[in-house]
Amino acid sequence: MKRKVSQLKAQHRWKRKLFAVLLLGFCFGSLVLMQTRYSQIMVLASLRHPFVQRPKIVFLFLARNRLPLDMVWDAFFRGSNNQFSIFVHSRPGFLFNKATTKSVYFLDRQVNDSIQVDWGEATMIEAERLLLRHALGDPLNERFVFLSDSCIPLYNFSYTYDYIMSTSNSFVDSFADSKEGRYNPKMATVVPVTNWRKGSQWVVLTRKHAEVVVKDDTVFPMFQQHCKRKSLPEFWRDHPIPADGWKEHNCIPDEHYIQTLLAQEGLEGEITPRTLTHTSWDLSSSKDRERKGWHPITYKFSDATPMLIQTIKDIDNIYFETEYRREWCSSKGKPSTCFLFARKFTRPAALRLLNMSVLGAVS
Repeated sequence: MKRKVSQLKAQHRWKRKLFAVLLLGFCFGSLVLMQTRYSQIMVLASLRHPFVQRPKIVFLFLARNRLPLDMVWDAFFRGSNNQFSIFVHSRPGFLFNKATTKSVYFLDRQVNDSIQVDWGEATMIEAERLLLRHALGDPLNERFVFLSDSCIPLYNFSYTYDYIMSTSNSFVDSFADSKEGRYNPKMATVVPVTNWRKGSQWVVLTRKHAEVVVKDDTVFPMFQQHCKRKSLPEFWRDHPIPADGWKEHNCIPDEHYIQTLLAQEGLEGEITPRTLTHTSWDLSSSKDRERKGWHPITYKFSDATPMLIQTIKDIDNIYFETEYRREWCSSKGKPSTCFLFARKFTRPAALRLLNMSVLGAVS
C-alpha cells in the first residue's frame, strides 16, 4: 500500500515538472513570436519610412552671378545626410547648370523670380524675402542662414549643424543705433525710433522669425520709402550728389531691416544678438587704397593662411560700442567660438585654404 502511495506521489511530481517545462516553453515561444512580429513590423515601417528626417538648415546665398567658392561649399556639404537645403538669389536669368557650377549641390538651385539687386538699396532685403519665401515651402526647413557669395565655412557640417540647432534662438546681430543720420523721422508713424536697430545682414533665423519676415507688410514698405543710402562721391557716375545732399539720411536697408522688424514685433527676447559670420572692418593698417572705404576688407591669396583662420576661430566675444556691451559667445551653455562663417574671400584665397585642409577642421 505504501509503495502505491509513493508511486502516485512520484507520478504527481513528474506531471508537475512536465507542466512547468511546458509552461516555460510556451512562455519562451510566445516571447520569440512577439519579438519576431515586432521585428517584422519595424522592417515594414522602415520600408515605408527609410529614415526619420532631421530638421534641415537652409543655406541662402545672395550672389551677383555664379558662386565663385562653390567647390569650397561642395566639400562642406559632403556627408551631411541630407540635413540641408540650398537656395541662391542671383541676377535675373542666371542659371546654375553644369556650365556655371562645378558642384552638384548648386545645380538648378537659383530662385526663378530673382530681381536686380543694388548695394545699399531696399532691393537687397527684397531679395532676402524672396529667398525665405521659397525656403519656407519645405516644412523640414527649420533654420535659415544668409550667406554672401564670398563666404566660407570655418568648420565641418556636423559641427555647424549642432551649433545652430542647439538653441531655439535666431542669431541676429542687433544693437541700438544711436548715431544720427540713419533713422528717418518720416518712419515714426509705423516704426518708432525706440525700435530702430542696426546690425549685420548675415543672420540665422528660426522658422518662426523667417515667417515674420515674409509676412511683414508694414515695416518693409517704410524701408522702401524712407531708408535709402546717401549719394556719395564713389557713386558720382550713377547718382550725382544733389545740391542739398547734406539733408539726406544715409540709411542702408539691409543693416537695419530684420533687426528693426523683430524689435517692432517684440521678439528680441528670442534672438541671440550676434552674427555667426565674421567680417573684418579694421582697415586702418592697410596700405592698399582699394582696401579702404565703406566696404569690409577682402582677403586675397596672400592673406589666406592657417593663422588667419585660427585667429577668427579664437574670437570668443564681441563688443558693441553704442551699447557699451560685451557679448561673450557660448553654445550649449558653454563658452565657444563666435563665428561659423567668414567673409570676404576671393576664389584664389578660398581654394588655397581648402587645399591646405584648413577649412572644416573642428579645432
